[in-house]
Amino acid sequence: MATSVYLSNPNVTINSVDLRDQCTSATLNYVYEQLETTAFGDTARKFGASTVTSLQNNTIEVELYQSYVASETEATIFGLVGIQTTIIVKPTSAAVSATNPSYTLTGCYLASHTPINASLGELSLLTLTFAGGVLTKSVA
Repeated sequence: MATSVYLSNPNVTINSVDLRDQCTSATLNYVYEQLETTAFGDTARKFGASTVTSLQNNTIEVELYQSYVASETEATIFGLVGIQTTIIVKPTSAAVSATNPSYTLTGCYLASHTPINASLGELSLLTLTFAGGVLTKSVA
């Protein structure tokens, strides 16, 4: 059985700013909400057939090192709270291809941000969850 592995090194761009040098993790969840089509007389629950399309309910969670330098983490994130933005994530920094697809989440929403998350002797990390938006995948 053939296997394929890669070293996790995602390329993360938030609101057109490349933050891969500050990013320690990225988790993209591609979700369509379930539409129940169960009717009286059915003996089991049924969910949307191929002709029934539900809404996307995507999320992306990123963990970033906090940086107050111009055009880094804080300068990029602070103004995004409460508005829609776009995030682009690729498995690696290589060119977009079938083996390195680009995922773009357009119109996602950041509800909250913790500008200071500090502990003595530790690097400051932020965990941000962007919700909603339309996910598209590009392989070229």
